[in-house]
Amino acid sequence: MDVIFPSGNRYILSQTLDEVFDGLYGYAMVLSRDPTEAEDLVQETCVRAIQAIENLRPDGNVKSWLFTILRNIWLNQLRQQRTAPKMVELDVDESSADIAVEPSKDPHALYVSKVEREQVREAIQQLSEEFREIIVLREYGELSYQELASVLGCPAGTVMSRLGRARSKLRSLLSGSLYTPDRQAKGAAE
Repeated sequence: MDVIFPSGNRYILSQTLDEVFDGLYGYAMVLSRDPTEAEDLVQETCVRAIQAIENLRPDGNVKSWLFTILRNIWLNQLRQQRTAPKMVELDVDESSADIAVEPSKDPHALYVSKVEREQVREAIQQLSEEFREIIVLREYGELSYQELASVLGCPAGTVMSRLGRARSKLRSLLSGSLYTPDRQAKGAAE
């Protein structure tokens, strides 16, 4: 016997989409490396989630369900295209006009923060697809280990070891490249 709660599921879906929309877009950007394609992936994810809302179990994890839908759409597109994705920056030139400037923050600190963010994004782009995907889902999508296991279709132990290896690789990439203006000044003074 199927129990269907359409109005309740729609409300839960709406609430969850509000909470994870940015995470879905960030994940789609990592997968596609193209802002337009990422937007299309998120839109298609929302459409399919709405169409399949009746299939959502009352005890189901909506967040991991949405990330799984997005990942499956992307994998299906890759299978159809059979071509490598285009190499595009994670964020197209993030100008300071897009960032709300906090008057209490030192302009130098804001600049250093921006440089470090760019270095982290570049390092993430250098990771293999497997490592890049798990880092973004965990750190930006804020998925739990169990949710990651569900999205990636592997045991939680595999998620933890893969995440550990991905973090280690990211750490080694950043250890040589995190050379901020503060560190440059210190190096010049020595």
